[in-house]
Parts: sequence; structure tokens; C-alpha cells
Amino acid sequence: MPVDTALSAVLGSVGVPPELIASHQPLTGGTYNAVTRVGLTDGREWVVKIPPAAQAGAHLGYERDLLVNEVTFYASAAALHGETSVPRVVHSGLDPAAPEGAYVVMTACPGQPWHELAGAMADGEEQRLRAGLGRIVGLLHTVPAPGGFGYPSGALGPLAPTWRQAFTAMTGAVLDDARTYAARLPRTVADIRGLLGSASFVLDEVTRPALVHFDLWQGNILVTGEPGARRIGGIVDGERMFWGDPAADFVSLALFGDIEEDRGFLGGYGDSAPGGPVEFGDSLRLRLALYRSYLYLIMLVETVPRGTSGEELERTWDAVAPRLEAALSAVESALRAGS
Repeated sequence: MPVDTALSAVLGSVGVPPELIASHQPLTGGTYNAVTRVGLTDGREWVVKIPPAAQAGAHLGYERDLLVNEVTFYASAAALHGETSVPRVVHSGLDPAAPEGAYVVMTACPGQPWHELAGAMADGEEQRLRAGLGRIVGLLHTVPAPGGFGYPSGALGPLAPTWRQAFTAMTGAVLDDARTYAARLPRTVADIRGLLGSASFVLDEVTRPALVHFDLWQGNILVTGEPGARRIGGIVDGERMFWGDPAADFVSLALFGDIEEDRGFLGGYGDSAPGGPVEFGDSLRLRLALYRSYLYLIMLVETVPRGTSGEELERTWDAVAPRLEAALSAVESALRAGS
């Protein structure tokens, strides 16, 4: 299969002519950027990520210049000197106006997405992997922060001095997108905006920005090794990262579940996280309800610019809308209990 024009332009810009490309394979599972695994004749394995050609096309507000976030995530994690199994950035160009466009070239991590191994784990292996994942995420949350909160890309403006300001801008942006795209939601945009705003006081308890991946579902966690000796091979797709409350990562780690029940992960996390073992009190539970609301809003609103339709659209609605409603109800319950 010939190398497509965009990929060829990127590889050529970093000194890789077509004759050095031994293989190239598109990677599926992403929803925004084009991702290709490239093998070179000298044995190197790279992953190349290229955003859509029309950056001004239909997308959510926070998705502008996502590759800036991705490069920030990997570069920041590099301060941990390989302890966290993330790709290493080999080359990057973040100017969409450049001849080859924006791109990032990174090393390929070993393994396959965790969810593809469902039902193929040895006894006790899932729990051991969750503990290992917890230790990795805890280490990521120790990474020194730049002193501000929000998306490094600047898609929603510069980093904010407080987490409340940053998160309010984040939720406001996705609700603006919901109005723009007339997205189907279980409550009105105005009602959701008012409810999330009324609980934003709890965000003032977060004073140190942490490196938050925010997309740690099993598809972005690679597992390598033979049954009984498996390990985390890589944490990938850092493009949706932000500087914020480390607890925000618990939402995608238990996407449709309850992180409080994940004793393996929490045990490993407590061993390496800057704050030690996690204590689930009223404040943390309210913050988690806010972060669930944000993630589920993204998942519903993005179906419109993605052009999701038919059975896939209904499956998304059936899976996500009740959970968004539950998260919003949890916010309401917490506010009533505290009044």
C-alpha cells in the first residue's frame, strides 16, 4: 500500500524518504487525529499522528491544537526517566500552517490495548495489572507543573491561576459546543451550566496543578507479555491532557464504573501518588461527579461533529446519557446535603 501524501510529507520533513519505510499501518480507535504505525528499514518503530486537514472544520472547542497537549504530556512524563511507560517524542511540528502541517512522531510502545485481552488474563493478573497501572498514574501525578491550570494548547485561553477558573472555562466551552451543535442532552444546557456552576466552590480545594491524562480507558493502555507475566507496555493518546486536579483521572479509569471499588488500582496509586492513599470524602466525591459530568458531556456532544448516526449514536446515548444524568443528580444530592 503506498504511503499517503500527508504521511509522506511528515516523514520527508524529518529526513525519512519513502525507501526507508518498511511498513505502515493505520491504527484505529481514535476519534480525531489520524494515527499510523511506521516501521523503518533500520528496525525503528514509530507512531505518527496527524490532525485532520481542515482544522477549521467541525470539532469541539477544546480540540484545537490537540497535538500541543500530546507533546506536553509526553515531554512532561519524560522527567520521570522512563518509569511510566509513555512514548518518547522523536519529532514534532506544531504549526498547522507549515508545509507538512502539524504532526508528532513518537516511539511505538509494545503491547496491545488492554480491552482486547478481555477474558484472556491469568488468575490474579487483572488485579496485579491494575496495581501496576495505579503506580504509574501516581507517578505521573508527581510531575512538576507549570504553575497554571487548563489545556496547554491555549484552545480555551491561557492557563488559569485557579482550578475553579480553568474547569469553569472547560465545562463552559463544551456546553457552548452543545448549544452550537444542538446536541441531545438529558437536561437543558442552561440547567447543566447553572448546576455545575453552583458546585464550583469545591474546586478551590485543588491548589496544585497535576499532569492529568483524562483519557485512561483501556483502549489507551497497552499491555504486553505472555499470560501470567503481563505488564503495562504503554500509556498512549495523551492529546486530551490538562493541568488540573489529579482526581480527574479517576473518571476515565473507571469510565462506566466506580473507582472506589478498584482496590488494585487504588493500592498501587497510594504507593506512588504525591498525597499517598486516596481518602474518599464528600469533597472528593463531589469533584468526581463534576468531572464525570464533563467527560460524559464531551462524549455526547462530540457525536454531532463526528457525524455519529444510526445504531452507533443510539448505543452512545444509551450508555452515556443515563450516566450523565446520574452524575448531575450526584452533584444535586451533594449540594442538598451541604446546605
